[in-house]
Amino acid sequence: MAGLMHRAAKDTLMQSDALIPVPLHWLRLWRRRFNQAALLALTLGRLCGKQPLAQGLIRGRPTPSQVGLNQKERQENMRGAFAVAGAAHMAIAGKRVALIDDVVTTGATAGAAAEALLKAGARQVDVVVFALVLLPGQDHI
Repeated sequence: MAGLMHRAAKDTLMQSDALIPVPLHWLRLWRRRFNQAALLALTLGRLCGKQPLAQGLIRGRPTPSQVGLNQKERQENMRGAFAVAGAAHMAIAGKRVALIDDVVTTGATAGAAAEALLKAGARQVDVVVFALVLLPGQDHI
């Protein structure tokens, strides 16, 4: 596995039964042409010998940009935004899932995505991110 990866992240990935990237809404994906979390999940999957469930989680509604929102506003913005795709229920039921994202600021996106995975039967959800943004005056994880 990559030498620059934090030991806790390595352990989490190796112990996970499934890697699931945080999805973009289809319209944002169409505009952007790529999902950075999905690309990171593919790379991590190669490093730890696991195939990510790229379509395991869906963003059911477009969410406005979170830039400029405080933690409470971000949580409200993300509430109910994610759902587990029908075919993925069996792949995550009773499993330990690693949720992959690029950046976490307040944890609102990761929290909403993890909630959807837990509701669908995941035993445990660990979040693996590549950057933590610290905002003055904001609560952080």
